[in-house]
Amino acid sequence: MKEQASSRYQSLATDRQDFLDKARECAELTLPYLLVNDGHASGTKLPVPWQSLGAKGVNVLASKLMLSLFPVNTSFFKLQINDAEIAGIPEVTPEIKSEVDLSLSKMERIIMQQIAETSDRIMLHAAMKHLIVTGNVLIFVGKKALKVYPIDRYVVNRDGDGNVIEIITKEKIHRTLLPKEFQKPLMGDGKDINAPGEDGPKFGTTGASKTEEAEIFTCIKLQDGQWKWHQEVDDKILPGSQSSTPKNLPMWLALRWNVVDSEPYGRGRVEEFLGDLKSLEGLMQSMVEGSAAAAKVVFTVSPSSTCKPQSLARAQNGSIIVGRPDDVSVIQVGKTADFRTVMEMIQELTRRLSDAFLILNVRQSERTTASEVEIVRQEINEQLAGIYGNLTTDLLKPYLDKKLAILQRMKTVPPLPKGLVSPIVVAGLNGIGRGQDKVALMEFLTAASQGLGPEAIMQYISPEEFLKRLAAASGIDTLNLIKDASTMEEEAAQMQQQQVTSSLINQAGQLAKSPIGEQVVNGIQQQAAQGGIPGQQGQGGIPGQEAPETPPQI
Repeated sequence: MKEQASSRYQSLATDRQDFLDKARECAELTLPYLLVNDGHASGTKLPVPWQSLGAKGVNVLASKLMLSLFPVNTSFFKLQINDAEIAGIPEVTPEIKSEVDLSLSKMERIIMQQIAETSDRIMLHAAMKHLIVTGNVLIFVGKKALKVYPIDRYVVNRDGDGNVIEIITKEKIHRTLLPKEFQKPLMGDGKDINAPGEDGPKFGTTGASKTEEAEIFTCIKLQDGQWKWHQEVDDKILPGSQSSTPKNLPMWLALRWNVVDSEPYGRGRVEEFLGDLKSLEGLMQSMVEGSAAAAKVVFTVSPSSTCKPQSLARAQNGSIIVGRPDDVSVIQVGKTADFRTVMEMIQELTRRLSDAFLILNVRQSERTTASEVEIVRQEINEQLAGIYGNLTTDLLKPYLDKKLAILQRMKTVPPLPKGLVSPIVVAGLNGIGRGQDKVALMEFLTAASQGLGPEAIMQYISPEEFLKRLAAASGIDTLNLIKDASTMEEEAAQMQQQQVTSSLINQAGQLAKSPIGEQVVNGIQQQAAQGGIPGQQGQGGIPGQEAPETPPQI
């Protein structure tokens, strides 16, 4: 008998419980709304942490991940031509290849425009927060938009290699949105309708139960090289909910922050520094409560004093009352030294957590340079190399393939020639590699310039190749940007011809100002005054006289 989705969900939920409890503990210290406790009603109060560094760190790290994985105003992928396949086609000339690159660049912009018009960035940013805090998140890549599932709304099963083989999601939906046969609430008939079986765990109220919300389970399994799924409500399959997709184009992406062997779920960034967060939370609570106690002002009056407490309490600012100053005193906490110790520990924990969540803390000095800030930023980004590699494989590549398949099915973009053009992810881990290449390239040029001199650099280093490598390290497309060798030769020839022409003009001007030149000019003027220049008949010249075949010899 086929196992129902609800009972299978409860069976897999036992393996998730420890990860779920730890995720809720991490959320309480950072962003409590990301993962609430069971039974939390909408609109009720959430726990408020005593410190805000956890929330700040999560938001900063999520923003860094978004900017690195999905850069603004640039593409996170590139449609690249397979040079090995193109080399075997003699008809493809460099000019044709350049035109193909230009067309592929236009397709990239079309795809990025389609992504920008959806809410994908919003949902991906939320997914980054879940990854950092809870270590797990499930993303559904739909035709119109993405959907994010927190860890308490899905279960996952993996094989020995860590590959996903089964996913079950759990959602609550109003019955009016379901087909007619599922809109009528069920009556229990003495049994719990939410129970997976007679021997399974019981949920809800035993006996007759009636609700307008239904629990819908989506069961996704990898079978026969395809992802097959269906949806169940009240242990019955919804009509029209069964479908499938190829294995290489999954619609559900189960992401993990840290991959742990033999564990189906991951561990978040917050869990790695949970001890420091708990310490900071306790110290901040003690510091705030102690500061509030120290800020309280209480006066004491000596019993034998002539100053009455009522007179002191009713006295306005600047009032005069009868009494001795020694008879009135103020209660002091006297914990200044203890507060200083606590404050020093808070500052140390703040520094450590800021480094953990990649919050940029630049050295405060008048001599702090932009190069120093850039080096610090590069070191911070390099700490994410591991998670970049994980997300590049599990998120960027499947997301890009699925988006291309959806746009091709909608005929927004044409199908890519198989084997000739392939999408390549250039963000994430590849972006860090380009940053390291840029730093190494600039260091090499600086060292070579200092050792050999600028003249030797121009002699031994090709400027065109250097600019291409620098643009590649910065992620800049060089199409029609950098001049090729033929263009440089044509421009050099034109410049040389202009210099020759300018030189001849200058020499002619100098010749006209010389004594011999003045004699020639005077002779021409005299001939013009006598009857015109020889050879110009009909224009004031001498009739019958022809112009000499050769100019006069000077």
